[in-house]
Amino acid sequence: MQNTQERITAARERLGSRLTILAHHYQHDDVVRHADYLGDSLELSRKIDGLDSEFIVFCGVFFMAESAATLARPGQKIYIPDIEASCVMSEMAPAPLVETVYNRLTESGRKLIPLAYVNTSAAVKAVCGKNGGTVCTSANAPKMLKWALSQGDGVLFLPDKQLAQNTSNTLGIPEEKRHILDIRKNGQQIDLDAAAQADVVIWPGQCVIHSRFTTNAIKAVRKSMPQAKVIVHPECPPEVVELADDAGSTSKIIDFVEAAAEGDTIVIGTETNLVGRLANQYAGKKTILPLATSLCSNMGKITEDKLLCLLESIEQTEDVTVSDSIRKPAQDALERMLAASA
Repeated sequence: MQNTQERITAARERLGSRLTILAHHYQHDDVVRHADYLGDSLELSRKIDGLDSEFIVFCGVFFMAESAATLARPGQKIYIPDIEASCVMSEMAPAPLVETVYNRLTESGRKLIPLAYVNTSAAVKAVCGKNGGTVCTSANAPKMLKWALSQGDGVLFLPDKQLAQNTSNTLGIPEEKRHILDIRKNGQQIDLDAAAQADVVIWPGQCVIHSRFTTNAIKAVRKSMPQAKVIVHPECPPEVVELADDAGSTSKIIDFVEAAAEGDTIVIGTETNLVGRLANQYAGKKTILPLATSLCSNMGKITEDKLLCLLESIEQTEDVTVSDSIRKPAQDALERMLAASA
């Protein structure tokens, strides 16, 4: 009797070139080993246009599959092994509230450019697209914030307040030119005067995975392993990023580890699946350790068994779709990012 891995291999052989599997770096190794392409959000978004496959399976969380569906060409179908694999940060910025808040902030006539982190729904990306805005990833956030600032007289950065603050620090935008919104009571508690004075108006969301990393954890590393290098993801709190040796996207973290000298110890503040994969890859050459254990339960909803179930029934499975009213403006927002970060 075939095991799960063998059955997936058989399903892939049956589907042949009709199938492409994409996986995010935060996926478990059991899923990653079946991927045609492994990458971060930006890398995987760039892959969509060049794929000829009819079936594109996205092993990640739902907003990533939505982005792929937004960019897919006619005839291509996007699937995700578990549609319940959501993103807590994404859910902190529901599209109706984003639109309400944006309208309040611009009712005076201000040209505020909305810039959505890719960790948002297609509906939020559509709000950005139809208002001259765009999208960013952790890899290109400084470039896209700079672009957005050049397009108007301010930027609404959503939903991650940590990435917004860290990116503003990278660009040298002073703290007095930033304002974190109070979006309670359907946006009625917004301080419009404070927002009007800010170049970067910030939505108050955050990643629960990266918010777990603390300055105390870095201080403990400095004390116990003074020669170790610490790199963290820019979704971490600004004080954590400031104390680390470097910060960057998953791709930058991978490059940082690769560039480190043999014998180095690197402590990483990001999702644990990636840290473990790097530790195994460089075992015996470099010591790779997690700053703290922090697993994304939603990424973990994508399993090898669920991938198998999807592949064996893909012709009868409903694909991820985006309505026409959302697709076009969301596509505009995504394509502005891809063009600016080419």
